[in-house]
Amino acid sequence: MLETSVRQVRVALAMVLGRRLNVRAVERLVADALLTLQEFGSLGDDVDELADGPFADPDERRDLQNRALQRTVRRLAKRSPFYRERLAGTDLDALTTETLTSIPVTRKADLIERPADFLCSSPYLVTQTTGTTGRPVQIWLSRYEMELWPALIALSVVLRGDIRPGDRMQINLSSRATAAVQEDVEVCRLVGASCHVVGQVPPEESVEHLLGQADGIRPTLLTGNPSYLARLVTAARSLGCRPDEFGLRSIYAGGEVMSRALTEALRDTFGAETVGDNFGMTELLPVGGRTCSRRHLHIDPNQGYTEVLDLDTGEPAGPGRLGELTVTPYYPYRECMPVLRYNTGDVVRTLDGEADCELAAVPAVSQILGKAGQIHRTADGVVTPRDIVEVLDGTPGLPFPLRHRAGVQGDGRLHVEVASRELSAAEVTKLLLAHDIDARVTVLPLDDEEAARRFPLRCDLLERTFTTRSHA
Repeated sequence: MLETSVRQVRVALAMVLGRRLNVRAVERLVADALLTLQEFGSLGDDVDELADGPFADPDERRDLQNRALQRTVRRLAKRSPFYRERLAGTDLDALTTETLTSIPVTRKADLIERPADFLCSSPYLVTQTTGTTGRPVQIWLSRYEMELWPALIALSVVLRGDIRPGDRMQINLSSRATAAVQEDVEVCRLVGASCHVVGQVPPEESVEHLLGQADGIRPTLLTGNPSYLARLVTAARSLGCRPDEFGLRSIYAGGEVMSRALTEALRDTFGAETVGDNFGMTELLPVGGRTCSRRHLHIDPNQGYTEVLDLDTGEPAGPGRLGELTVTPYYPYRECMPVLRYNTGDVVRTLDGEADCELAAVPAVSQILGKAGQIHRTADGVVTPRDIVEVLDGTPGLPFPLRHRAGVQGDGRLHVEVASRELSAAEVTKLLLAHDIDARVTVLPLDDEEAARRFPLRCDLLERTFTTRSHA
């Protein structure tokens, strides 16, 4: 127990002082937690404080944030050619969360145009984004990062009880998401769980794996993008599967807007107790967020600084305003190809008041509402992609996942195109109007292949070479 306490102090000090963490010490803390669980059945009353880290106390957070930002920008100015130019003339030692807004945001286009100028240490592995929202971005990672991130995540999930020894995780992520898949595999190894990297194969095959038909072992955890998980729901229902035929305890989604309807469909179809809607990006790892029971998105403040920039002014968004998530991962969590004030393009709404939920100690915003370029400013007001998805997703007669496209026409009115062979334009219009969305609707009776071509989603990144047999 004394050795565990010493390791906890050393890791906590490294986090506060901004020193490189000892990866093996973090891994041993994971092992310590597992041994404690095995011997005593619980981790004690102070587990939440340990899980939330040194940034959990609001009174201490601002000072720690300022020091972390100063440490991060000093390193960037010294090592990154891109940021050496961008930070020229900035008083780095006086930088605070209030003055950070004087530095221009970094965008995806910057990473695409000048990738080598972001490198700050020796690269070990290159990964890339899936490219579903445009040209993929290549991200270089160091060996330290590849070992540290899974250790930190493993410690967090063990402390919170999200993954247990003996669990089996089925990973239905695209193989393009190298870093995310590698993280999941390593987290399972550290926790003593097994994993099965299935990829995005035809959904009927994934359902077979969930049923344990391939090797007799049913997964207890499932991770994937919402649109692919929606296809699993459709496949499981068409096969006549019952919830008690699966062994899933938890399902974790991310990367797309996930509706209430899909959340409930996953629970009802697979019998999972927990359906989590997570936030993460390859460019920002290991910074991430999770959704609470009140559907707030809580982004971990320990490993990065998060801003919400008003869509109209670019300044910090006031209470209840729409803005783009902009994130700065701190050193020493990000060292090889770090970014400063990275504009994710994801739109959220700031909370109008304090969060009142089980994760209230962690800063919160609304769930992701869509990409900034997809926010619809109509003559009647703003409509977000989530507004449309929440109304239509899971409606009988519409495909699951919902395939659609929306845009504002010259008259200021919203136009929505939807793929469906069963519902009429009048029926879809009525559904939207019931939620105060006035739109001109076009329904296209497309087959599945044509609908996927017209309205692509992440679930369409199928890896057919991974399949064991063809599916009609």
